[in-house]
Amino acid sequence: MPPPVEQQTEDQDKLLELAQAAVKKEAFQMKLCLDNNKLMEALKHASTVLDELRTSRLSPKTYYELYITIIDELRHLEGYLVDEFEKGRAVKDLYELVQYAGNIVPRLYLLVAVGAVYIHTKQVPRKDIMKDLVEMCRGVQHPLRGLFLRNYLLQSVKRYLPEAESDEDGTINDSIDFILLNFAEMNKLWVRMQHQGHSRDRQRREQERKELRLLVGTNLVRISALEALTVDKYKNLILPAVLEQVISCKDPIAQEYLLEAVIQVFPDDFHLQTLDTFLGTCSSLAAEVRVKDIIIAMIDRLVKFSQQEGGSGIPADIPLFDIFSDQTAALIKTRAELPSEDAVALEVALINLALRCYADKPQYADKVLQDTTQMLEDKKMEALQHNTPLSKQLVKLLKIVAEAYPSISNALALEHFVPMFAYFDYNTRHELAVALLQEAADKESRLTTTQEVTGFLEVISPLIKDQDDNPHTDDPDDEDFAAEQCLVGRLVNLLSGETLDVQFQMLSAARKAFGAGGEKRIRFTMPPLVFAAIKLADQYSASREEDDMWAKKVHKIYQFVHQTITALSKAEFQELALRLFLQAALAAGQVDFEKSETIAYEFMSQAFMIYEEELSDSRSQVSAICLLIGALDTMTCFGEENLTPLRTKCANVSNKLVLKTDKCRSLAMCTSLFWSDQADSEKRDGKQLLSCLQRALKTANSCMEVDMQVQLFIEIFNKYLIYYEKGVDQITMSHINKIGSLIKESLEKVEGSEEKESLTQQFQNTLSFVQRKKEQGGAGPSFAEFEVTA
Repeated sequence: MPPPVEQQTEDQDKLLELAQAAVKKEAFQMKLCLDNNKLMEALKHASTVLDELRTSRLSPKTYYELYITIIDELRHLEGYLVDEFEKGRAVKDLYELVQYAGNIVPRLYLLVAVGAVYIHTKQVPRKDIMKDLVEMCRGVQHPLRGLFLRNYLLQSVKRYLPEAESDEDGTINDSIDFILLNFAEMNKLWVRMQHQGHSRDRQRREQERKELRLLVGTNLVRISALEALTVDKYKNLILPAVLEQVISCKDPIAQEYLLEAVIQVFPDDFHLQTLDTFLGTCSSLAAEVRVKDIIIAMIDRLVKFSQQEGGSGIPADIPLFDIFSDQTAALIKTRAELPSEDAVALEVALINLALRCYADKPQYADKVLQDTTQMLEDKKMEALQHNTPLSKQLVKLLKIVAEAYPSISNALALEHFVPMFAYFDYNTRHELAVALLQEAADKESRLTTTQEVTGFLEVISPLIKDQDDNPHTDDPDDEDFAAEQCLVGRLVNLLSGETLDVQFQMLSAARKAFGAGGEKRIRFTMPPLVFAAIKLADQYSASREEDDMWAKKVHKIYQFVHQTITALSKAEFQELALRLFLQAALAAGQVDFEKSETIAYEFMSQAFMIYEEELSDSRSQVSAICLLIGALDTMTCFGEENLTPLRTKCANVSNKLVLKTDKCRSLAMCTSLFWSDQADSEKRDGKQLLSCLQRALKTANSCMEVDMQVQLFIEIFNKYLIYYEKGVDQITMSHINKIGSLIKESLEKVEGSEEKESLTQQFQNTLSFVQRKKEQGGAGPSFAEFEVTA
């Protein structure tokens, strides 16, 4: 059984400490010898320092720390050798001399160090020394030691890599050959690490290999940094060699990392010219390789490239989408072990490419949807469970489409967009419906045809009506449910038909869909339809010069409104229905056409019917009466024949209220119906007005609570004064004086200082007003006979 992690770490720390102590001791002696120009002695101490890198007891992480420490010390030797060369010392002899060091590891490190100086001297072609060094490093076949040795080689000669096209000293091809050979050998060493040690340590070894992957990848970074590198050299020399290593190593960790490194380090225009070759390799990778991550990384890289400001974008002669589409399809077909969610993840990346790089070609996005649908159909998938990996990827796919377009109608226009929803279970369809509807509302996406409305209503059907596979019952009092239904109601605001006739067809389609939602939904979804229809009627009225049939269409729209509100009334939403009937009556009364009064009267009648037959709560009744009186008072479309029964009805229902305070105030409110400022003089009825005030006064007089009685007296008193000032002949100063005296007498009976003070102040304010009128005199009714004093 291996020791615990804590003990292993402690052991590694101790080993590193001992090794670093030995390094510092020998490095000090090396520097001392260099200072005294004793090069041979210095080389011996340097060899002893490098001996520490022969260890097999350190983990890769600890070995790296020791490596950094030793290389830092070795820099002093390198600097000394450069200085000696500049003083005229021969480097060639030294280059041959260090090859006689006793052990292979220190020998090769010293050889690389001296070799870099030898290259610097330019005494022999650098290509020969580079080739010699990279071949000599084959002498270390231990994976860990070999990787760090070759990394030191690459770092030491990187400044001297030739980049000329033609030069005896070396060309860019020599640099490419050098790096590729070093890369191939490092990759072999890296892959070989997995076969060392006991099988029980496999997981640890894989983790260690991942920690060392950057050493191998540094070769690709170095070769990509060559300034003279061209697309042709990459296409003909570099990529084939790298891909050969990738395939031949047959190691999942190496294959995945190296391909990702290729994607990241080489320029985008190189990738564009070699896509077929690169993607074709993916089908030959080990089964354990996450191929979808590699392809997605390449797609994302090229998408970003195409979106760069000032960039040239994707060249027209490169069918980028077709290449990825064909290769993705082939990969999904050949790799039977590829999970469905990974296959869809590839389609997600592909549709992102289609939408961002080929926004003007919606057929590309639709092809991705078609391929995805075909895959689901081939695998006979249906009712995919919510929040599974596959379901999440499919949801992401559809959301990307909805978010990419400026309007949801663009997504609906794709032939295979809506059919994909059939593959989800209820919870997933519900999630998508909310997301798409919110997206449409936020963007204010306009739906302009009945087909678009029908398609979108189908997509959001889980919000509109009960579903057979709904695992739970929606609670109409739940806040989330209410918020969702309000969101559905906002859909009505997005309907914008190209013509008014199309707009009505769209409203009718929405009405039919919303009507199937049941009582718990229509209270949220029907009212917006009512207001949208009223607005449409006004638009028809405004376009009467262009449409000879406008009046019939307006009449049909108000029939639509009537049916919609009636549905709410039948669903027991009586107060809401009453309010909507009154709103419809107000709107109909303002449309100047033959049936305006008839339609408005019908809506008012329906409102009264709801009041009388459905409202039993006193508070609801009072609220409804205020609305009825307010609406009727505002309307000017009624003739005497229809106005008289309506305002009489208001007075009668007010007179039937149970609570005396409500009855009194409602009767006082009804007076405005008989003397409206907007009404013609022949429509005013002073007798009925006085009758309402007298009944209100009688009701107040029968109130048992004295303070409330006085409050009502004052309110009625103010009404009398208002109508007296307006010139109602039936209101005389005698009436006013009697009520004023009645208030004075009743105030004496009020108990409680606060109540009496408040009521007295109200009465005083009214008296002050009358006194000013009396003193001013002038035109209008006279207040000279007012006798009430404070």
